[in-house]
Amino acid sequence: MSEVVVSNVEPQIVVGMRKRGTYAQIRPMLASVRKHIEANGGKVSGPPTFICHENPKKILRANLQHNADVEVVIPVSAEVSGDEEIACYELPGGAMAKITHKGPYEKSAESYKRLFAWIAENHKKVAGPTREVYLNDPKKVPPKELLTEIYAPVA
Repeated sequence: MSEVVVSNVEPQIVVGMRKRGTYAQIRPMLASVRKHIEANGGKVSGPPTFICHENPKKILRANLQHNADVEVVIPVSAEVSGDEEIACYELPGGAMAKITHKGPYEKSAESYKRLFAWIAENHKKVAGPTREVYLNDPKKVPPKELLTEIYAPVA
């Protein structure tokens, strides 16, 4: 089991896409962003990330209602031009509590519970959207080997 740590995350230039729908859109949205980066001469400089704007208590309902606020980003080494669907911007950094989840994405609920429990026990508050950083590729490793860093900005 992974421990919760607080780290200072640096701001980074990212290319991203945000839309309403279901969390099943994460993978195809990341593929679209990656294609856009490559087509515009960009260079990926870090792992893909999902940014969750939903209140943790409303995630399941938003997903079932196909109304989830789904944002994905991929860090790049320099600015890339955007279009109607895809934007390049600076993703803010700051103090964040982090836990590493190992296993299928669908089984991350226990890691989230441990992260939020740690935040409450340490008298901190979640100060913005949580993030999932995907450290390896589900096309290259089995689900039980997937590694996801889960971040929550804290104050």
